[in-house]
Amino acid sequence: MARAPTSPTIDPALDAAALLRRVGFFGLFVVVPIAAQVARRAAVILVPISVILLILASAIDGKTWPIRPIVQRLVRSPAFLAGLLVLFWAALSLIWTPFLGAATERLLNLAATILLTLAGYLALPDRMRSANLYLLPVGVTAAALLAIVIGLFGDSLLRSTSDDEGALNRGLILLALLVWPAIAWLRSRGRDGAALVTLALVVVALLLAPNTIQLIAIVAGAVAFALASIRTQPAARLVALLAAGLLVAAPLLPFVARPVGIALAGPVAPPVLTIKAWQKVVTTEPVRLVTGHGFETARRGRAVGLVPANAPTTVLFELWYELGLVGALAAAFALHAAIRRTGRQSVVIGPGALAAYAAAFVVAGIGVGLTVMWWITTLTVVVLVFIAVERGQFRTRRPKASLLKAANDA
Repeated sequence: MARAPTSPTIDPALDAAALLRRVGFFGLFVVVPIAAQVARRAAVILVPISVILLILASAIDGKTWPIRPIVQRLVRSPAFLAGLLVLFWAALSLIWTPFLGAATERLLNLAATILLTLAGYLALPDRMRSANLYLLPVGVTAAALLAIVIGLFGDSLLRSTSDDEGALNRGLILLALLVWPAIAWLRSRGRDGAALVTLALVVVALLLAPNTIQLIAIVAGAVAFALASIRTQPAARLVALLAAGLLVAAPLLPFVARPVGIALAGPVAPPVLTIKAWQKVVTTEPVRLVTGHGFETARRGRAVGLVPANAPTTVLFELWYELGLVGALAAAFALHAAIRRTGRQSVVIGPGALAAYAAAFVVAGIGVGLTVMWWITTLTVVVLVFIAVERGQFRTRRPKASLLKAANDA
């Protein structure tokens, strides 16, 4: 008697995990880029929710990376150890910071964001499904189209307040970074035309924006991408040297590039006045260049007159002002090591990663403070997205038809 075919066992837990993971990736790849164009705190609110969904999915189906090998790998990583030194020095600077309460709160928020990023890294599957990764270019394209509509017709219908122009600027910064992993994924699947269209839409959105920071960032990313596409490792060495060198030599920049300071000034004040204020800070207290003034001092000091109101609001200035030589050297070493490691990636992922590094450094160097939480959260998104794209680079070879026919004949 013939046996009835058995249906595969249905596990509700695995289905729930797959659904949570799908929703998490949809939120991270689609909802966050779109919402960031119209809401100032979209990334800060939505990114943790999306990452928590991914963590829950991995906890349900057990598809999480073992913690011990990851910790051992991180401990052996020079970039990670240098980053820990930066955090340690920031924590130690709480002893001499004049804003102990605010600095402690900001440091705890920063540590929580880093831990959330590590948890998201562990929660990402070892092999990413293509269906999930194709959400990334969809989200970037949709966000770029929304930004183009806002740039052409205004956003009075999309936002109730007129003082939220910063939301679009933040959203465009996110687009200027996320476009590179989207391009890397599309190119890895041989969809060069779709990658070019995605990049073109993002560039048009940035051209229509009143702020030029994002446009400069994507130009820097495009140059790095082009160089890395020709030769990845020499391009990585060049980007690493420029980024680390600028961090180390930041106190000399206002003296070297005095009138040509438009690329070094933040959006708070005209370039010349900003550079003069930077020069005054460097020459007034040269001893504090070693230890720094303490965590969160550059941001809070403006309100009480401790820092000139027209001082730069960039990482190049604030890192040295708050953490001094120790923090700057550790951050420069960590950045240099991380970028050099990127140069050893595949020719598909490497150029996109270097482009994202270049674009992110430009944004931090000319327009974003040291510990602005929306910026830290934006970097979290980019890091997790690139890891996801990297884990999607596997191929399953199908047997040839002749082999199948031979097996059937046998």
